[in-house]
Amino acid sequence: MKRWLAALAVVVLGRRRRRARIGGRKRIVQPGFPDRRGESLAVVLFLCAVACGAAFPVVYAVNAIPRQTQFLGLSLGLCFGFIAAACIVISKRLVVSEELDEEYGVPEHPEEQERLEQIVEESGERITRKRLFVVAGGAAGTALGIALVTPAASLGPVFDVEPFYETPWRRGVRLVDELGHVFHARDVEEDTFYTAFPQHADREQMGAPLVVVRLKPAQLQLPADRRGWAPGGIVAYSKICTHAGCAINLYRKPTFAAVEPRPALVCPCHYSTFDPGRAGKVLFGPAGRPLPQLPLLVDASGALAAAGNFSGAVGPAWWGVRNRKPKSP
Repeated sequence: MKRWLAALAVVVLGRRRRRARIGGRKRIVQPGFPDRRGESLAVVLFLCAVACGAAFPVVYAVNAIPRQTQFLGLSLGLCFGFIAAACIVISKRLVVSEELDEEYGVPEHPEEQERLEQIVEESGERITRKRLFVVAGGAAGTALGIALVTPAASLGPVFDVEPFYETPWRRGVRLVDELGHVFHARDVEEDTFYTAFPQHADREQMGAPLVVVRLKPAQLQLPADRRGWAPGGIVAYSKICTHAGCAINLYRKPTFAAVEPRPALVCPCHYSTFDPGRAGKVLFGPAGRPLPQLPLLVDASGALAAAGNFSGAVGPAWWGVRNRKPKSP
């Protein structure tokens, strides 16, 4: 760590001092010979870091790139790795080092401060292309900074966020299970939790997974404009919790009417609880809005299918500043 800090000080603070100022002084650090290959290697590593850092926002913005998460991690990790490798090369091959029995004291007088400046200056004498180093290191740091702020910038109008509001659901798309088997209305039982996906669609989309349950007709208290959304008492909601985007994985069945009078969908991460019979209303927990409901129909073969798109945008509540209606492909 000390060598890395010394290398950083040489690159950032090192400058050509006038010989007249240091002329006649006794050297503190032993002189070293220039290492052109080491300089070239460090510059190349910085440029590789620039390329990897610049690749991060590109991968983040282009949705056509497959396996985005893996490429995002790879680009950011390589950027850090190349910067670290460049600092190691500088400290090992370009900075003249010395061994002391004691730690440097805290500078309290101008003479001591000048002594430290002299040490930094003499330690970096082996670097013959300081300006190139400053440019390369600055570019690497800038690229890394851009990569780190890119996710925050996506909350604003910088990148296209339309794909976050697209779902694979439209009228006629059948519901299937994890194995691709079609759900039939007659097979959906009460007091049972089902996970469904759109048939022949990408299951990795935010709006793809559903939770499906069957309730008694007397338990349904849906808004007037959703009267036909639950054929036979079967309701479907987005599986993405509206609090932090976790998955709804628990179904609470009433076992003690005094405290659990109604069935509920529960997110196990932060225990946001939703009422499937009352349009996904939040009963408990930090979720900020109801679960988006998907209208259902039963087709001629008895299979469950979507009758349209969700009642609202899929995703956590902190997206609320940009919430819009969901879009079908």
